[in-house]
Amino acid sequence: MSDTRTAPSVTRTSATPPAAISARGLTKRFRGFTAVDGVDIEVAQGEVVAFLGPNGAGKTTTIDMLLGLSQPDDGAVSLFGLTPRQAIGRGLVSAVMQTGGLLSDVTVRDTMKLTASLFAHTTSIDAALERAGIADIADRKVQKCSGGQQQRLRFAMALVSDPGLIVLDEPTTGMDVEGRHSFWQAIHADAQRGRTVLFATHYLEEADQYADRIILIRRGRIVADGTTAEIKAMAAGRTVEAEWDEASGSAQAEIAALPGVDSVEVRGPRIIIRANDSDAVARHLLTRTSAHDVTITSQNLEQAFLQLTGDDQEGE
Repeated sequence: MSDTRTAPSVTRTSATPPAAISARGLTKRFRGFTAVDGVDIEVAQGEVVAFLGPNGAGKTTTIDMLLGLSQPDDGAVSLFGLTPRQAIGRGLVSAVMQTGGLLSDVTVRDTMKLTASLFAHTTSIDAALERAGIADIADRKVQKCSGGQQQRLRFAMALVSDPGLIVLDEPTTGMDVEGRHSFWQAIHADAQRGRTVLFATHYLEEADQYADRIILIRRGRIVADGTTAEIKAMAAGRTVEAEWDEASGSAQAEIAALPGVDSVEVRGPRIIIRANDSDAVARHLLTRTSAHDVTITSQNLEQAFLQLTGDDQEGE
C-alpha cells in the first residue's frame, strides 16, 4: 500500500506543533549504577541533532528510552506529543540501529515488502530504495550485501512509513569514506524535506558537517547543548600558529611560561601554541621573537569534545 505524502507531518489542532522529541528527567539505573541521570532533551520538528558522548556515556541507553525499547526508572518521553509506542505504531518514528533487524536469506526488495506490510500507510518501496542508494541491488539476498549496504537497507526500511522522526544509532559504522559520504547525502536530503533526525555517532566530522545542533552527554548527564559553533566556543582556549625560525630552546621556554599557555609544540618550521589568552601569545611572538605569519584559530569540534566530556569509560 502506498500514498503520495511528500513530507512527514503530524496533524494537530494547536497552532504550535508539538516537539518531535520531549524528554524530561530521564533516569535509568542498572544494579545501583546510574547510566542516565536526569536527562532533558527537546528537539523541534525539522531539526537535525547529533547526540555525542564517549563510550559508556549513556547515549544508547537514552536512545533506547526515547524509542520505548527501555522504560525509564524516572522521567517521561513524548514523541510528537504521543508516547513512543503510539508514535511508532502510527509510523511517525523509525530507527536505524547498528545491527540486527535483517533476515539474511531474503532479498532486499522482499525485506522492504515485509517492512511495508507492518504499516497502514507507506511510501513507495522503489522510492525508498532509490533514496537509500540501493535500488540497483533490490534483488540481492541480504546475506550477499556488504555491511554498508545492509546499513543502507536499514535506512530504506526506516523510510517506508515516511516518518517524521528518524533516530540513527551509529548508522555509518562499517562503511568506507565514500559510503559514509553518500549515506549522509541521503540523510541530508531527507532532512531538507522537513524530517527530524537525531543521530549518535563516533565520527565527529559527521556531527560537524550535518547537525544543526549538538547535544553532549557525559556520565549520564547533558554537559553541553548548542550549535556546532557554540559547542566549539564552550571549550577554553585557542590555537596560535606561526612560522618559527628560533633555534634557541629558551625562546620556546619563555612562551611556555606565559600565563594561560597549555602547550607548546614545534613542528619543523612551525610553532603551535594552545592557550587561553591567544592575544598575549600573539603579541609575544610578534614583539619578542622572529616569528611571523601568525594565525589564531578556535578549538575544533574534537578538541571541544575532549574538553567537555573528559575521559569516560564506564559501561553503558
